[in-house]
Amino acid sequence: MYWGKIIGTLAGAATLKPWFVLLGLGLGHWFDSRFTAGYRRFEQQGASIGRLPEEYLRPLFQTVGHLAKADGRVTEEEIRAARAVMHRLGLGPAQVRNAINWFDQGKNPGFPMQQTVRHLRRVAARRIELRQLFVRLVLEVVLSKNRMSQKERALVWTICTEFDIGRVELAQLETMIRAQRGFQHSPAGDADAQRIRKAYATLGIDESATNDEVVKAYRRAMNKSHPDKIAANNPDREAITAAENRTREVRAAYEMLKSRRSIR
Repeated sequence: MYWGKIIGTLAGAATLKPWFVLLGLGLGHWFDSRFTAGYRRFEQQGASIGRLPEEYLRPLFQTVGHLAKADGRVTEEEIRAARAVMHRLGLGPAQVRNAINWFDQGKNPGFPMQQTVRHLRRVAARRIELRQLFVRLVLEVVLSKNRMSQKERALVWTICTEFDIGRVELAQLETMIRAQRGFQHSPAGDADAQRIRKAYATLGIDESATNDEVVKAYRRAMNKSHPDKIAANNPDREAITAAENRTREVRAAYEMLKSRRSIR
């Protein structure tokens, strides 16, 4: 994670004062380490992000649905962002159907959001990284639109209050997510998206594939293209070179998707 350092440095540079640049860099580094340390601990404990329990996923998507409906209308951007969260978490088809149902439940005006979040806090009492991840995923959906309504902001602050996340941390997280979204819509972001699409195409799958499907597609492609697999046919040098190139492409595509999707 490096967005905090980038944003802090740029903010400091805008003042044209070297000391503020260093201060911005320092604050950005603190933010990056604060919000990523928990996530790293989560991965190091051997739990894949795609294996979050139902008792965590249910309140997550219920809350996402509730915030999406808070201003009276669920937008296409919010629906796409919620789908993207399901995709990032590596949910299987059955889990996606459940997540959609939970999202719809959250849209109910009578949905008890605060009680739901409070219950999750008790469930994850010793897992600050799970609470931080919850806030981040919720914000990614809320910030998919151009602006956050006052009601949405109040609901997000309610969640942060329950999870002991302060206003400074919330503001920095919001800034980071907005910066990431700005990058995604920049020429560099478009180029990055093209590389990701090419990686999926190389493995012969689409972006809706689950993590397990990505792994299976990689193994299938390697089994088909590896030079050792065609040795029995006495291939010529050109065929061997083509197989080697294909193997490198498949491995590079998988490593990219493995990193982006936190596949262990």
